[in-house]
Amino acid sequence: MDALAQTKQGIGTAHGKVILIGEHAVVYNMPAIALPFTAATVSVSIQPCTGESYIDSAYYTGPLASSEQLNHLYQMIQAVCTYLETSADGLYFTIDSSLPAERGVGSSAAVASATLRALLDYFDAELDEASFTHFVSISENMVHGQASGIDTEVIFQQSPIYFTKDQPPETLDLQLSGYLITADTGVTGSTKEAVADIQQLLIDYPAKTLEAIQKLGQLANQAKEVILSGNIKQLGQILSNSHLQLKQLTVSSPELDQLVFTALQAGALGAKLTGSGRGGCMIALAATEAEAQQIADALQQAGATQTWINSLGDSTDDNLY
Repeated sequence: MDALAQTKQGIGTAHGKVILIGEHAVVYNMPAIALPFTAATVSVSIQPCTGESYIDSAYYTGPLASSEQLNHLYQMIQAVCTYLETSADGLYFTIDSSLPAERGVGSSAAVASATLRALLDYFDAELDEASFTHFVSISENMVHGQASGIDTEVIFQQSPIYFTKDQPPETLDLQLSGYLITADTGVTGSTKEAVADIQQLLIDYPAKTLEAIQKLGQLANQAKEVILSGNIKQLGQILSNSHLQLKQLTVSSPELDQLVFTALQAGALGAKLTGSGRGGCMIALAATEAEAQQIADALQQAGATQTWINSLGDSTDDNLY
């Protein structure tokens, strides 16, 4: 790195997301509800360097253009720099992330968003929301194949949202008296594969598959109603029903099912997978903080590699642990 040029710097941060309800169905224009996952964040810094751009991350360190694994990020950076009428060379990216990758908590969208914010900071530029989501979607569509856009929206809004594809997101005031536990199976999942498999199910078993997708949309609308009315017990039942529909779509896994069962046995009001499935994370709902901790302990004993708890009464604060 050119030590003489280090005075210029760009910094960007982003958090992940947790889908409360509606994953996969949201691809087919059904509604979904997602929350900021502020327990873990991504930070990206940019400093000038000589020659081609370079990246330093836990997953890859080397010339940015040479990484097949991060090609989606490279393509977004190229597009942004072209838009800003500046060179994409001479940039040294450092990525620091505490978000688990390929776990359904929005890691790829968070990395893309933090990188975009760092670029805007570095070049002293601004984008409106539509342009911001457009550039992040360049990366997201390469990663996931057919990204719904919900990850990008909740990360950009930094608040709980009710989301339907190709429609403006609606922010939700999530003043619920309850706690959400998120647990990591430790198993990576692939959104692209899961989405492709559901597309195949629609070809092979159209009626049954469409029924499950539509049911997920109905459950998301019911969840919105009970959230606004503050009925946490009914929300728990809706979450558990959602997991059954996701199992119908073949996107659960033995590890996820075991953690869902464990949470319910430990007193959860409801539990389900979150995100793309086939591994990744699950969520459970508890009425009190003490019950949430009891459920989290049971999940760790059942094999969860990490758990987080947050109060649904204030989902936008960093009140997770």
